[in-house]
Amino acid sequence: MTTKKIRVGVVFGGRSGEHEVSLASAKAVMENLDPEKYAVVPIGITKAGQWLLGTEPATLLAAEQPNGGIADTFRSVTFTGDPTVKHLIPLEGGSALGEQGALDVIIPVLHGTYGEDGTLQGLLEMANVPYVGCGVLGAAVGMDKEKMKMIFDSAGLPNVNYLVYRRNQWARSPEAILDAIETQLGYPNFVKPVNLGSSVGINKAHNRTELEHAINVAAEYDRKIIIEQGINCREFECAVLGNDEPIVSVVGEIIASNEFYDYNAKYIDNQSQAVIPANIPQQTTEEIRRYAIAAFQALDLSGLSRIDFFLDKDSGKIYINEVNTLPGFTEISMYPKLWAASGIPYSELLERLIELAQERYEDRQHNRTNL
Repeated sequence: MTTKKIRVGVVFGGRSGEHEVSLASAKAVMENLDPEKYAVVPIGITKAGQWLLGTEPATLLAAEQPNGGIADTFRSVTFTGDPTVKHLIPLEGGSALGEQGALDVIIPVLHGTYGEDGTLQGLLEMANVPYVGCGVLGAAVGMDKEKMKMIFDSAGLPNVNYLVYRRNQWARSPEAILDAIETQLGYPNFVKPVNLGSSVGINKAHNRTELEHAINVAAEYDRKIIIEQGINCREFECAVLGNDEPIVSVVGEIIASNEFYDYNAKYIDNQSQAVIPANIPQQTTEEIRRYAIAAFQALDLSGLSRIDFFLDKDSGKIYINEVNTLPGFTEISMYPKLWAASGIPYSELLERLIELAQERYEDRQHNRTNL
């Protein structure tokens, strides 16, 4: 008797500064889903936001190059928020997609805006379809570094000192803001868009000129800019897996090839090193792991998350940096590597994430939606 395969929609690309990283993650995910259990339905979202059914990550990347064009063979589709229509539908009419458009579960392999920030999660919640990862609230606060840190402060989790400004404040009072940062944080400091990841738009400032430039760059990506105090530190990462009873991986250390772990150090020069497990005392390891679970629960996350930390070389104090609710998922990305070192290989990790998505979906069905 043949068991019906689970139809897994893998959504990737999107309107984000992390578009290319998403394509690399999606390629690895699709290659590691067990073909005996899953029927993969690739859904590539272009940089303009168009959903294309059947396109592979490499094909989408090539099509988006100058003069690449989008192949006519790809069907433009959409996903409605109607819970009675739990499948993809053609955007411009024509014949219904039938079985081709039916999905049992969705894996959003999207990083950054319009995918990791609660927007896609809201659509999938309305459609009442199982999906991998956290819900609307967790995705939104996990993306917004300001609100994330406010929750961490409330939960007693240690943050480095930081300041946040809106883009309109910067346009109105740049000199006053520069003065305040120099007085309260000093140099060096790190300037980041509040709502983005993969080190896109991030710069380290050592003086006023660099600080002004860094804020201008960050303001191109988001209306909110966060400035964090720079410390002499080592960087560590920890992976969390689960819903209401999450488990945590071993701790890994990142040794960046550049002055800090920027986009180039992460994805371009291939010179950064990952030490797994990290060479730190057991007590430090356990403290990081406790903080990782506490952060996961404080933000009401589910499914998966990678939690990043700093260890101050001078004081020995641990600081939480941020969470990544849809972390990079290439086979050399830290999240799958941390779990592989903890005894869960890549393919099994994907299976667990799909099971967690279905578990969370079943739990939501107990919620009353009427009187």
